[in-house]
Amino acid sequence: MSELLVRPEKFLNRTEDFGYEFLSFETRKLEAGQKYKSETAARELAMVVLGGVCSVTSSRGEWQGIGLRETVFEGMPYTLYLPIGTSFTVSADAKCDLAFCYCKAEEEYPARLVTPAHVGIEIRGGGNATRQINSMLPPTFLAQRLMVVEVFTPAGNWSSFPPHKHDVDNPPAEVDLEEIYYYRIERPEGFALQKVYTADRRIDETMTVRDSELVLVPEGYHPVVAAHGYNVYYLNALAGSARSMACSDDPDYKWVKGSWTEKDPRLPMVKR
Repeated sequence: MSELLVRPEKFLNRTEDFGYEFLSFETRKLEAGQKYKSETAARELAMVVLGGVCSVTSSRGEWQGIGLRETVFEGMPYTLYLPIGTSFTVSADAKCDLAFCYCKAEEEYPARLVTPAHVGIEIRGGGNATRQINSMLPPTFLAQRLMVVEVFTPAGNWSSFPPHKHDVDNPPAEVDLEEIYYYRIERPEGFALQKVYTADRRIDETMTVRDSELVLVPEGYHPVVAAHGYNVYYLNALAGSARSMACSDDPDYKWVKGSWTEKDPRLPMVKR
């Protein structure tokens, strides 16, 4: 098994940094009435409600009834941003499915709830490389390093294509970012394929990714394809040398952008 493919037991109900400098990640499922207490310490946090409804009390404020969708495939996200030095308690108003995206930070920014109305929606690519990007913490969001988006890839489509990378600190053309892809597959037996490779093939991995698994992208190009018949979601957390998602395409495949004449009509997969 590739070291870049991480099984869910590694980060379920525990925060794991995977050897990264900045990013760490955790998932939790709470039954109705359950509570979870923690603190951000020297990290900023984006808590993404993957499903269910919860309320949060914290040293930075309170938010009631966060969440709308039952699963990631049934609606737009709610995301709560909490800065460094914040203690918080999550209470499950209904059965909850939560992802905690942490990032090392030194600067303090305001806590903020990002509702579906505030999420940017982009239909990117074309043909069978069309996908939907929901931006919850884009580069313009007031945070120090953490950026978070979610991506919906229809069955049989490619995502993160043409292959791109962001592992060189050369702004504004490209910045050096750590990256996490956390997956959900609409049907439990489905899968996606993800490749992570460098130009010199020092890294050259092709992974079969199943529901609730995670792929690390420390460097290199990293395209994805959804298996035929299976819609694919991934939660994408990024952090690094600059507050930017600037990247460079693999020059061998960049030409395909000129071949796209239309968008996949199945998108958007989720709407406000």
